[in-house]
Amino acid sequence: MSLKSKLKIENIGTFTTLAFYVVVGIICFAILPFANFPPHVGIIGILNLITAYGLFKKRIWAIWLVTVLLFVITTFSTVMLYYRFGSDLILSISLVVYLILTWIFTVYTIAKRKTLES
Repeated sequence: MSLKSKLKIENIGTFTTLAFYVVVGIICFAILPFANFPPHVGIIGILNLITAYGLFKKRIWAIWLVTVLLFVITTFSTVMLYYRFGSDLILSISLVVYLILTWIFTVYTIAKRKTLES
């Protein structure tokens, strides 16, 4: 029995979006000790995990959290890229990928918002 059928998720896109927000939330908490515990990274991690829960339970408020995370992550990533671009290539590439994936999953979630309403 696959994980998708155990979780009762009908669409692979929804499962991928859910997995993205869970993984990003966990990564944010894993980075905290190495970055000297910045509060904004912890808040982003908490919001990602709450969003993943909302998407899993198909709550309509998850769309609002996805939208809030879009603006928070876009601001965070662009500021980090502005100040760190060129000095740390791995960080810059990972922030660009994170920003692109956030935009893709936000557009997907907003496009499929009718599945959350039912």
